Amino acid sequence: MAEHLASIFGTEKDRVNCPFYFKIGACRHGDRCSRLHNRPTISPTLLLSNTYHRPDMITPGVDAQGQPLDPHKIQEHFEDFYEDIFEELSKFGEIENLNVCDNLADHMIGNVYVQFKEEDQAAAALQSLQGRFYSGRPIIADFSPVTDFREATCRQYEENNCNRGGYCNFMHVKLIGRDLRRKLFGRYRGYRVSRSRSRSASPRRRDRDYDRRERDSRDRDRDYRGNGRRNDRDGGRKRHGSPRRSRSPVREGSEERRARIEQWNREREEKQLGSVLDL
Repeated sequence: MAEHLASIFGTEKDRVNCPFYFKIGACRHGDRCSRLHNRPTISPTLLLSNTYHRPDMITPGVDAQGQPLDPHKIQEHFEDFYEDIFEELSKFGEIENLNVCDNLADHMIGNVYVQFKEEDQAAAALQSLQGRFYSGRPIIADFSPVTDFREATCRQYEENNCNRGGYCNFMHVKLIGRDLRRKLFGRYRGYRVSRSRSRSASPRRRDRDYDRRERDSRDRDRDYRGNGRRNDRDGGRKRHGSPRRSRSPVREGSEERRARIEQWNREREEKQLGSVLDL
């Protein structure tokens, strides 16, 4: 029985633990969810909920006064925000990933995920963010169970072919320009331009992949209309490539993530036990 429960932990077959919270650190049901949300007590990843507010938040492509917005201005606004967050949080340690959701659902909109190299760096950043504000709004930050963003992101969105649009339950990660990515992440040793799924790809190939994803992101900004779904006048364009290009490396599986969470809980119990013995 124990082995069976461990094998289905965080999957759709698990009737106790929420699979969406396990994968993406957010659930559309929130506290009303019928399944458990196992919030980690320590993690290298922080979630800053609903922190990024697009200038076309009410109606995509249109400002609060009903005037159309230039997609370049929207991207410039986003990159200013991205750089602000990166520069502030990088004071606490090396940032491995900084992802901002472009989703429109309430539990995903404007979510910012920052993954540090070390857990203690994330803990220091979280403590510093308590009671802080950004653009006049309080920052709501907490540890997130997400450690592998390939499990959390929407593959169809990356291929410009997600039929759920902005209301997809998986992350639609908004991209920054390659120059800004080099400026921010280039300070770290071992930096990869694309940070794409293809870890073994050549630098030239990674550049081409990031350029393609950046162009697709701009296309999606131009095509968002009404309810946030993509305008399909391009006929649902898909990426065509060789079998080698479409392959993905082996992901960190559920067992690895369960082991990580169990390790977090053991460390917490050991710390509590040590505190009691000291007394």
